[in-house]
Amino acid sequence: MKVILLQDVKSLGKRGDVVNVSDGYARNMLLPKKLGVEATPKTLNDLKLQTAHEEKLAAEALAAAKELAEQIGRSTLQMKIKVGEGGKTFGSISAKEIVEAAKEQYGFDLDKKKVQIASPIRELGAAAVAVRLHPQVTANLKINVTEA
Repeated sequence: MKVILLQDVKSLGKRGDVVNVSDGYARNMLLPKKLGVEATPKTLNDLKLQTAHEEKLAAEALAAAKELAEQIGRSTLQMKIKVGEGGKTFGSISAKEIVEAAKEQYGFDLDKKKVQIASPIRELGAAAVAVRLHPQVTANLKINVTEA
């Protein structure tokens, strides 16, 4: 019996796969536990339409991430940090502060977990931070650190 998997099943396949299993396994395991449905022409067509819709949404998300990456690449954040005698800074600039400044200055809605700081920003001047917007898109955000 051909079955379309509704969820990932270990050692059988991933969600959306069409697999050929024995009738008893399908009737006693997969169908009652809602792990799969019988592969009829209607369900196969529904699966095809659903995968096409998911691909379209993924393409739109990728295009939006690329557009946001361009906007981020063109902008420079202005941030201030307290400085003591001899140019020694107090503390460092965190990902949370970068996200807040990006929201305030440019309206970018970023996730602090996606901001990848290679080393803490503790010096005045220019710095660059990578922002992971999508698995395939990473933007470089320029930061200009000045004295508060």
